[in-house]
This record gives sequence, structure tokens and C-alpha cells, in this order.
Amino acid sequence: MPRAKARASLEPLREVIRDAGLRSTGPRVAVLEHLQTTKVPLSHGELVEALAHHGYDAATIYRNLIDLTRAGLLSRINLGDNVWRFELRGSGTALHPEHPHFVCTQCGEVTCLSQVRVKLSPAPGSTKSVVSSISEIVIKGQCTQCA
Repeated sequence: MPRAKARASLEPLREVIRDAGLRSTGPRVAVLEHLQTTKVPLSHGELVEALAHHGYDAATIYRNLIDLTRAGLLSRINLGDNVWRFELRGSGTALHPEHPHFVCTQCGEVTCLSQVRVKLSPAPGSTKSVVSSISEIVIKGQCTQCA
């Protein structure tokens, strides 16, 4: 009976995957399920380590991260250290909206600034904006622990 409950609790994730036009596979569900429980974007290596108990290899996790990103379910973020990190994106119960990230330049701690909204407008006296869309914003500085 516990296995049936586990399958039922994963059904919303399976539906999100199918709605994105992908097959609902074990690795895809595991990636989304794990990313739901994290507060910061995770690298491929961190996800491989976290999902090792499932028996998925690094290549399988990577392929699924790419598929889920292309389907619009994940955001792929470079926080300036040339390491891609992944997090859920979008809206709805399983996913969260786009937001900026803070990276401590001293300890490397990453923080999602989920409550922060950034709006760019033209400078006073300027007639047009040079920015039409923003894909990611990373703010760097010292965290309160390091300051």
C-alpha cells in the first residue's frame, strides 16, 4: 500500500511532464520531485549525487535536465562560475515564477530572491529602452554571514 500512495502523490508531476509534451519517465519525475524540495538551483553534479540512490547514471540525469529545460519546465542558470544550475520554472502548484539570484562572492552561497521583482525602465530623458526581455539576473555581493 505505501507504494501505491507514493505513485499517487507523484501523479501531479507526471501530469506536468505529459502536459509539456514529454513522456513521464522515472528519471524525469525524480528530477522534478527533487527540485521541488530545494530552495536553490542545483548543478548537474548535485542532482546526480542526490538521485544516486535511484540508480540513474550521470548521462541519464543530464539528458533529462536538457529535455525538461527545452520543454520549459526548468530554468538553466549560469551564476557566473560557468556551472549550469537548474530549477523549476513557471507558475502553478508544482512550479515557481522567474526570479533573480544572489551569489555571495566570498563563500559562494546561492540564494533565490523569490520575493524580489525587477522592472527596468528607460533612464530619465531617454526615449526608448535598450532591453526588450531579461532571461536572468544575478546579484553578487557579500552575504550577511560573510560581511
